[in-house]
Amino acid sequence: MSALTVLAAPPGEFGAPTPGELFDLPPIIPGVAWFTKPVLLAILSSIIVIGVCWAAFAKPKLVPRGVQNVAEYGYMFVRDQVARPFLGKDTDRWMGLLVSVFFLVLVWNLMGVIPFLQFPVASHIAFPFVLAISIYVLKIYLGVKHQGGIGYFKNMMFPPGLPKPIYLLLAPIEFLSNMIIAPFTHAVRLFANMFAGHMLLAFFSMVGFWFLFEKLTLPGSTIGVLGVVMTIILTGFEMFIQFLQAFLFAMLAAMYIGGSLHAEH
Repeated sequence: MSALTVLAAPPGEFGAPTPGELFDLPPIIPGVAWFTKPVLLAILSSIIVIGVCWAAFAKPKLVPRGVQNVAEYGYMFVRDQVARPFLGKDTDRWMGLLVSVFFLVLVWNLMGVIPFLQFPVASHIAFPFVLAISIYVLKIYLGVKHQGGIGYFKNMMFPPGLPKPIYLLLAPIEFLSNMIIAPFTHAVRLFANMFAGHMLLAFFSMVGFWFLFEKLTLPGSTIGVLGVVMTIILTGFEMFIQFLQAFLFAMLAAMYIGGSLHAEH
């Protein structure tokens, strides 16, 4: 039994949700096993991002208003805080990808706090894993294209200016770090934060519901109110984490691309 798994309580007693209950969701359409709630929300997220970008930039105004104004603030944030520190003069070339990655991951995450939807897409490992692998493949392709096959792996594993005996230890560490650990942590960091946040919100919201509506006593109502207050506080904190994880995911993508374009990175 996993350490995260909490056994269901007997009838009439409070039981915390198990990971299986929260994340192993049935198909929306019977018989179509792949079409689950996370898939639907992932498709909806893509439509939202495309729709907002289309509404903002299809016919941009000289003086931005409404959706264009909000989207431009988002664009400038990604440009100044994510892309320029790692890409420099190549920033504009990669802004389309980085803006798309940032806003897609952000909407994925925010699905976890939208009423009735309430499921962060990135809490299913497949979604951040596919996105991280895509960045990883792009990173290797750009590195080989701009530095050459031998040059890319040489610059990665043997950074210049170090005593040669150091390379015996450093080269395998750099290879593991860049080729195996980097894409793994890129995906798992996002997944783990969304998974844990969803578990916490589900637990405290169920505590509030149970003790206020199912087990209404004087001590129970106090616990129920505490559960509601904690749910509200954690929702605000979770929204901050959701934004932060989207920022970090896009920033790492920019760092990997910049490192492939320029060996000195």
